[in-house]
Amino acid sequence: MLEILKNRRSIRKYKDKRIENEKIEQLKYAALLSPTSKNLYSWEFIIVDDKKIIRELSKARPAGSAFLKDAPLAFVVLGNPKVNDVWIEDASIASIIIQLTAQSLGLGSCWIQVRERDYDDNTTSGDYIKGLLDVPEDKKVESIIAIGYPDEERPVHKIEDLKLEKIHKNKYGL
Repeated sequence: MLEILKNRRSIRKYKDKRIENEKIEQLKYAALLSPTSKNLYSWEFIIVDDKKIIRELSKARPAGSAFLKDAPLAFVVLGNPKVNDVWIEDASIASIIIQLTAQSLGLGSCWIQVRERDYDDNTTSGDYIKGLLDVPEDKKVESIIAIGYPDEERPVHKIEDLKLEKIHKNKYGL
């Protein structure tokens, strides 16, 4: 697991290569195995591999999602506030589980934050996506996870570069 964590980097450039169905199935199962508070399963997922829809999704955040247009796969992570008050946490955990699984399969990924972001002055990114993908009104969009074969090299995280001062023992500051 530590090797996966050290090697996982945000990848925004993808090869023009289709992801095999077996890998998409593994990503799907990983998402569904993500823990949820009280086993209430407040998350849902839309797996998008249609290039035309992915191009439209890439417009959801004018300053933060354009790179998605070149990804062969996107996981749209939804939550339902009526199911659980910690839907944001549930959806966030699922998002990182998807990313770590992608890394373990030799794929790159990048989290695109949607909740609390704007498409334009009048529309949130979440509402734009809900309209595009016919998402029911009671669902909220937490993130989009862009996934593909990396077309860029990113250095691994080095243990010696970790911010150990962020770890405290027994009490803050110790």
